[in-house]
Amino acid sequence: MIEVVIDSIRVSLMSQYRIVILKDTTSDRYLPIWIGPCEADAITIELQEMPPQRPLTHDLLKSMIRELGGKVVHILINDLRHDVYYARIVIDVAGRQIEVDSRPSDAVALAVRAKVPIFVSDLVMERHSIEPEEDVERTINGTKEMDDDRLSAFSDFVNSLDLDDLDDEDE
Repeated sequence: MIEVVIDSIRVSLMSQYRIVILKDTTSDRYLPIWIGPCEADAITIELQEMPPQRPLTHDLLKSMIRELGGKVVHILINDLRHDVYYARIVIDVAGRQIEVDSRPSDAVALAVRAKVPIFVSDLVMERHSIEPEEDVERTINGTKEMDDDRLSAFSDFVNSLDLDDLDDEDE
């Protein structure tokens, strides 16, 4: 099992869905998972420590587990089949660990509320994680700087513009 943290939640401009980006705590591997807007909001609200007026579904789930004598131990994103991720919520009840099937988005929303670790199976991380390409962006003194080769086409285009004609239109 590989421990991950929530790196970010991204908005897709092409659909209503969001992407939660999970980052391996020991390397530069990232696991992007598509999630719904409600689950994205539930995760964001908790991470930004904005208490809702009334408990959300994941708050209710956390309270129910606690009231029934359980404690969330961790969550595990354990599989990907047919482009669908699967997760398990691991709960300790009187010294016995119970695993409950869950959507990863709900499991992550519960994990941030219960303040428990998020894990990804070795196989899922090995097969489906991504690593940033160093030739696209590089970090210098803590700031990101674009690669000069990427900007050359844009620079050539800007330099080819004849901006003197713009003054003639104002007259």
